[in-house]
Amino acid sequence: MIELSRFIVKHLGRGYSWVTNGAVMNGEVSQEQAEKIIAMLTEGGAIENVNAPLALRLIPLAEELDNMELVERLLEHANSCAADELESGWVKFERLRYDNSSIDNFVELAAIAEKITDGSPLAAAVLHHVGLLYLGAEQYDDCQVFTTRSMRIREKIDDQAGLVYSLAVLEACDKRQNQHDSALIHGTRRLELLTNLNDQEGLMESLADVAHTQATLGSFDAAIDLYTQSLELSNELEDVSGQFVARWGLADICEIQGDYQTAMLHLSDCLHSFIAFGLPAPIQIRQRLDALTKLEAPSEEE
Repeated sequence: MIELSRFIVKHLGRGYSWVTNGAVMNGEVSQEQAEKIIAMLTEGGAIENVNAPLALRLIPLAEELDNMELVERLLEHANSCAADELESGWVKFERLRYDNSSIDNFVELAAIAEKITDGSPLAAAVLHHVGLLYLGAEQYDDCQVFTTRSMRIREKIDDQAGLVYSLAVLEACDKRQNQHDSALIHGTRRLELLTNLNDQEGLMESLADVAHTQATLGSFDAAIDLYTQSLELSNELEDVSGQFVARWGLADICEIQGDYQTAMLHLSDCLHSFIAFGLPAPIQIRQRLDALTKLEAPSEEE
């Protein structure tokens, strides 16, 4: 299933919170339904009624459907119908991203965006993307510099949803450098923002991230509490991936504490969740269960 709202409504990681659409489509749709929606909006002369913001919104969905020809059409259409310098800037951003352009080109676009009227959200989105590129390249100092620049702009314009993404990058950057105290600060602030935004899915993920940091610092009680909260949310949301992350983390702590039976229970529950959703369970679950069973065997014989 494809969650259409991820592309039309919530794709803030690419900086599209500036677009609003009164006819937003929410919920999950099948690939066939998504293809019909795309066709309805883009085939024949219909695309002429699609403005630049909506065309940009449709690009991630076209990518999910692996329709690169349509992606190119949407980019060209968005470029031709952009209403002003700001919309042209957003189109340029998407074109650079699609072309895997150099970091220097993104930095140049961010500098231009900061001079455009109402261009702050665009500048913040581009700088955020630069931070992500540096994170992927393991250039952590540069990642922090550009992500922090993006975050400062988002603070100025009170873009709380954007700040959540900035903090997530800084948190990940800190973790990769084993700077867990700093990661905990960023993760805690992220949790506060997500609570204010009432973003249940984001909370589920962030709770697990902070739980992992607490466990790494040896604060197991705090970690267990956070993982448990994340698990409760994932159960409410019926999010099997969230259940997997939380239960795996709880099993880690149990194993560290020598409580192999409880660790096996968490992993067994995780396995059953995948089965209940009709999904193939990650092989690591069975492998780890087998390993724990072998650890338990000697004590049982005694």
